Amino acid sequence: MTLPPHDPRPAAGRARVNRARPAGPGDPKGLCMSDSTARIHGLCAAGTALVVELTEPVPKILHWGTDLGDLSQDALAALALTGEPAVLNNSVDIPRRFTVWPTEADGWSGTPAHEGRLAGAFTAPRLSLTGSSYHPAAAGGELSLHLTDPGAGLDATVTYRLEPSGVLGVRTELTRRPDADSAPYDLAQVTTLLPLPRRAAEILDFTGKWSRERSPQRRPLGFGTHSREVRRGKPGLDSPYLMAVGVPGFGFRAGEVWAVHVAWSGDQRYLAEQLPEGAGTHAGVLGGGELLRAGEIRLAPGESYTSPVCHFAWSDQGLDGLADRFHTLVRARPVHPRGPRPVILNSWEAVYFDHDLDRLLRLADRAAEVGVERFVLDDGWFRGRRSDDAGLGDWTVDPVVWPEGLTPLVDQVRALGMEFGLWVEPEMVNLDSDLAREHPDWVLGPARGVGPPARHQHVLDLANSDAWPYLLDSLDDLVEKYGIAYLKWDHNRELHESVHGTTDRPVAHAQVVALYRLVDALRERHPALEIESCAAGGGRVDLGILERTDRVWASDCNDPVERQAIQRWTGLLVPPELVGTHVGPRTSHTTERVGADPLRLATALFGHAGIEQDLTRCPPEELARLTAWTALHRELRPLLHGGRTVRADLADESTLLHGVVAYDGSAALYCWARPATSPEGQYGRVRLPGLAAEAAYRVRVRTELGLPSFHQVAGPAWPAAALDDRLVLPGSVLTIAGLPLPNLNPGQALLLELRRVMPV
Repeated sequence: MTLPPHDPRPAAGRARVNRARPAGPGDPKGLCMSDSTARIHGLCAAGTALVVELTEPVPKILHWGTDLGDLSQDALAALALTGEPAVLNNSVDIPRRFTVWPTEADGWSGTPAHEGRLAGAFTAPRLSLTGSSYHPAAAGGELSLHLTDPGAGLDATVTYRLEPSGVLGVRTELTRRPDADSAPYDLAQVTTLLPLPRRAAEILDFTGKWSRERSPQRRPLGFGTHSREVRRGKPGLDSPYLMAVGVPGFGFRAGEVWAVHVAWSGDQRYLAEQLPEGAGTHAGVLGGGELLRAGEIRLAPGESYTSPVCHFAWSDQGLDGLADRFHTLVRARPVHPRGPRPVILNSWEAVYFDHDLDRLLRLADRAAEVGVERFVLDDGWFRGRRSDDAGLGDWTVDPVVWPEGLTPLVDQVRALGMEFGLWVEPEMVNLDSDLAREHPDWVLGPARGVGPPARHQHVLDLANSDAWPYLLDSLDDLVEKYGIAYLKWDHNRELHESVHGTTDRPVAHAQVVALYRLVDALRERHPALEIESCAAGGGRVDLGILERTDRVWASDCNDPVERQAIQRWTGLLVPPELVGTHVGPRTSHTTERVGADPLRLATALFGHAGIEQDLTRCPPEELARLTAWTALHRELRPLLHGGRTVRADLADESTLLHGVVAYDGSAALYCWARPATSPEGQYGRVRLPGLAAEAAYRVRVRTELGLPSFHQVAGPAWPAAALDDRLVLPGSVLTIAGLPLPNLNPGQALLLELRRVMPV
């Protein structure tokens, strides 16, 4: 998102277009019209709107949520008039407005837009509007508000960019004026806040741990602050991920919901807050930003801090409506992959650190036979790396294990028609490495000595002016020499005591900025290179890293029972084609649970599919099943990676129904899964979400993955015809009345494919 240039003219003296789409002949002037004297700015797209009134000294937010339509001047005046709250007993003697920059100067007693100090003073920010600018687009647009605080010598620009998807991105830039006092301004926090109505009364956010990422948690929004802070140097396995507040009982398919995501790959802060006096005419607020460490951002005259973009989205169609907005946003990225996502084999669970060339060549042969399109060599290939306690940082091929380098394997992989990928972990270092021995000052930590290792490793100081080019050159050499198509970029440990230098200056922010620069510089040298964000599994899944990478690894856990839940919630933000979903061995590497083929294979089908097991040890029947699975994935890949993700709201949490539906409603693929048992014997009619009720569909049970094990003497009548691909049903029966679905045993799944045949 590019900030427009600063415009010092008063807001009322500039022409602007309140809304991107033009009004029709005879439309009254209002929110949709261009008016040089208007004091209300509106951004509208995809059924959602933000409305801001240019009040003084600070503009206030009149509305965020559903599109209000083309409002006349009288309606706009009414909106402004009703934007003033009552003056309460025992309160400040003016109406408490909720502004774009809420502080105590407005009588706001909640979380302020920013906190900081100048040599211990100027701790009460008092900003005022100096100008604004608006840039129209075909849908949405951009509104920038320019504010100043003369006392602290600060200028602020708050930019609201509403994308065609209806997702609102908000970014703030704070700058010390060049003529300001020479003492540095210590910025403590910048928080982006938007208002919530009273009916937004229930919070959903996420927690988790290794191999159980993105576990949902819900609670009522009461009075006070619900705050989630991340102090791990990355979003973390317990990342809040997406904080949503909605009407009580909102689900995937119904309910009004407001949500925020912080697009930042480091420390973060999310909050939902409600005060007894409200927030102007609104009830509460939702917001977030980067969590800053004390003393981390010190602004000298002429220096700036730019906040991460906070992405806000509203939906009146439940969580699936939010997901649809975010998926549309992500798919519109200039760097979004446009071609088919290749089926991957990753070597980790096949060989671990046992890098024997003959064994890996046999693995590559078998991978090609079952339909793999990209072969990825995981950890263990570089100098001294026979286990996880040595070698990190020495990014050259181990001459003992690989006397001819990686060339023999790379050549064989390419001869088999596959791309070659490689695992790296550039941000980490083992103390038992040549790099750490030669450059101990590159290891991030206090001057008095580094703290305890995690997974036998420490963090490399990317902000070090010598370490950064070393990493870029090392990665560049590898990609260039071996023609690497894909890097699995890992980040296993958290950042603790992320300080450097003799004064222990905090650098958690600088570490993320340096990471972004490193990835950007490598991609600039190798534009075709794809990169996966992996962080001990799903510990770095955010839209900041996805601006410069091509997929995320949702979890180190390939147990399909766990993965069904992990992928379900990961998909609120990230579309399936960017989520790595791999088939592991029947006995899970992380849980020791034994999985049935239909669930294992169906679970991995709904994403960027891959294999994570030793194919050289698979019996012929398992290889045949995997071959059929890769073929099925290639057949359905256009739908899976280009459609709308849908999920059913079911009262029984031990059953799941999810799928992908073509945007034109012409096709769909559903997975009916049963992770566990439940008290219910019959499910009743289950609606298949997302279909066109007025159409008719041919229903087919896909059997390539094997039929599941059923918990019934005889099933419903309709699946027998669907097995033969001869069942046609009206969309109204499928998506309004619903189907009685077969009763599955736990750990089983069934695939249903639907194709529209004609209107009913």
